[in-house]
Amino acid sequence: MNILKSPQEQVLDVLQSVAGIVERRNTLPILSNVLVRKTGEEVQFTTSDLEIQIQTSAKFEGDAGQLSTTVAARKLIDILRSIPADQQVTLESQQNKILLKSGKSRFSLQSMPAEDFPLVQESASYGPAFQVPQKTLKSLLHLVSFSMAVHDIRYYLNGILFVAEGKQLSLVATDGHRLAFASANLDVEVPKQEVILPRKTVLELQRLLSDGEGAIELQFANNQAKFSFDGMVFITKLVEGKFPDYNRVIPKNHKQTITLGRSALQVCLQRAAILTSDKFKGIRLHVEPGLLRVASTNAEQEEAVDEIEIDYEGDRIEIGFNVTYLIDVLNNVSDDMITIALADANSSALFTMASNDQFKYVVMPMRI
Repeated sequence: MNILKSPQEQVLDVLQSVAGIVERRNTLPILSNVLVRKTGEEVQFTTSDLEIQIQTSAKFEGDAGQLSTTVAARKLIDILRSIPADQQVTLESQQNKILLKSGKSRFSLQSMPAEDFPLVQESASYGPAFQVPQKTLKSLLHLVSFSMAVHDIRYYLNGILFVAEGKQLSLVATDGHRLAFASANLDVEVPKQEVILPRKTVLELQRLLSDGEGAIELQFANNQAKFSFDGMVFITKLVEGKFPDYNRVIPKNHKQTITLGRSALQVCLQRAAILTSDKFKGIRLHVEPGLLRVASTNAEQEEAVDEIEIDYEGDRIEIGFNVTYLIDVLNNVSDDMITIALADANSSALFTMASNDQFKYVVMPMRI
């Protein structure tokens, strides 16, 4: 049966939208495949890793009738990438094979039965659905995702806390050493919902969401979230556990504040980072009226010192930080000016932006 006939570009776009979660090697071989279901002109593509499932569909030319099969997703994408964008591609199903034809090229791929493909069991009790602009959610994810933990034994830190309440959507990420918080106002009121999205889900959503005007519909159940956007249905398991109380972590009364150019500080920190140790990424900030001095040393007794003139009249403060945590926030915000609020050498620092009072970044000091 002829499953579809279409320009390479269209087939590749649809496949790439669902294939981000697919690993080339799996303990369950069929999870390396994409489930292809044909009903008339419509062809549905589904991928799964048992915790996340992504499904989308598109209309293609092809034979009438119904068909379900699975084929290696990454191999199919690699083949399509090797074909010119405007060239016609035909996919055919023959016995236990999928034949891909394009121009004078022929590829025969092994298929596996559709009934063996493990679909994620969808929750029967989702909460009320609500919509937010895709670009709003993408922006919030961008502002906090760099603070997620990676492979932390406190599994609830390997993701993002999602809090929807009233007309506000807030996202929080922390790895125990720093915390990023960002929120946005919604057009509609939503009942309070609080869930933790896994790290892989967050990274995949960032890849798929657009900067356009389209909306994304969100629904949450006890152990599952469902996102619908651009003809795609994205289902994911949630992380169970109690996320830290982020309101207690964010400083409220730091008296000493410095406002300075983001790029100037970024370049200064990058220079100082060159002479930090690989394992010990510590730098020292010396703050005094009119001046910020950044210093670093390493095990070879090498030293870097850099200075920035600042508009500051407060107390002298000397405080140490992991330089990576400071560079991360400067790489991920877009404002030209950044404000740092400090209390003393033993208290966390609070980074904010003038243009967005709904973004906060807290970083713990380190002893140097």
